[in-house]
Amino acid sequence: LRPFGILRMLDLVRPIYRPTSVYGHFGREEESFTWERTDKAETLRQAAGL
Repeated sequence: LRPFGILRMLDLVRPIYRPTSVYGHFGREEESFTWERTDKAETLRQAAGL
């Protein structure tokens, strides 16, 4: 993936600063926190040969 492809895939081309600054931004399950998704984990694991 190219950098913009990653941004588009994770829907990070929108301002989300206020919601992420409240209570931290790791380990949360809100739909808007797209970087917490694990839907591509198995595909990436296979591509890496793990």
